[in-house]
Parts: sequence; C-alpha cells; structure tokens
Amino acid sequence: DDGDTRLAGGQTVPKDGLRCSAYGTVDELNALLGCVRADLGGQAPGLDGDASSQLDGWLESLQQQLFNLGCDLCVLEEDRRDDTPTVHDKDVEALEGWIDRLNDELEPLTSFVLPGGSEVAARLHLARAAVRRAERAMTAMASQSLTNPQALAYINRLSDYLFVLARVANDDGRADVKWIPGANR
Repeated sequence: DDGDTRLAGGQTVPKDGLRCSAYGTVDELNALLGCVRADLGGQAPGLDGDASSQLDGWLESLQQQLFNLGCDLCVLEEDRRDDTPTVHDKDVEALEGWIDRLNDELEPLTSFVLPGGSEVAARLHLARAAVRRAERAMTAMASQSLTNPQALAYINRLSDYLFVLARVANDDGRADVKWIPGANR
C-alpha cells in the first residue's frame, strides 16, 4: 500500500522501479497471450482445427516460458539458486529455430505488414508490441543492474516469433494487411 513490493529474495523495491516495470510488462504480455488462446476457442477463423490446436500449443509453451522469464527478472543475481527458473541459451535457440521453420512456410514478404487481418493475428500483433515494451523496460533495467543476457536475447527474438505467428494466423501470410507507403495523403 505504500508503493513498495518485495522481490522473490525478500528485498523491498519501489513498484515503479525498472525491475518491477520489466517483470510487470512480461506479466501483461502473458495475459495478452492468454487472450489470444481464449480467442482460439478450439479453432481460429482462417485456421483449420489442427493449425489452431498447434498455435494454442505454441502459445501455452510461451506462457510457461514467460513465467520463467518473470522469475528471472524478479530474482537478484545474489539470490539465485540452482533451481531458480531462468532463461537459458537453449530457450533462445529454440525460438530462433521455430522462427526459421515457420518463416519457410509463409508467403514471402513483399511489404511491411500492418497489425490486423484476423482477430487472432491482430491480438498477436498487440502482444508483439507489448514484447517491445518489455524489451525496453528490460534494457533500462540492465543498464542499472545485473541482468541475464539470455533473458534480453529471448525477449528480442520473441517479438520476431510473435510476428511470424501473426502471419501464420493470417492464412500463412496470404491474408496479411500490407502497408502502402504514402496511402491516404
């Protein structure tokens, strides 16, 4: 009630501090992914049942990993134990692999893509924007305190992954809304 909160190690910190901003934004991102999963409701428009189920599985995996990231951010380096959930280089490599595999199946990009298309794709773009905000908060935090470099790499790659998933949700990129430079002038 006085504007402070406790980290996992028991330290009292201000709620408006950089660390709280970072893990709070990661929590918000996780909630946005939960909304995407709720929108899938078993099947997303434009996706067959198998693709919708697969997307839901990918998003659940991301939500689990985001809890690890949140824990990584709310534990100071001196309080880490061997069993502290954290982000590892294998997590970053896994994201990079998923991005590459999915990108190979998408309609080639010929333009920038506007957030939108299907409801699911639009919400994935919103989550992608929240990832960028989390990345800015984590970068600010890292400028003042020791931060896991793999957590920073993970959040950077995550926005790319969500962009690719939004394209998957837009009929593998065929239903993407293209940016038209200079339109509406």
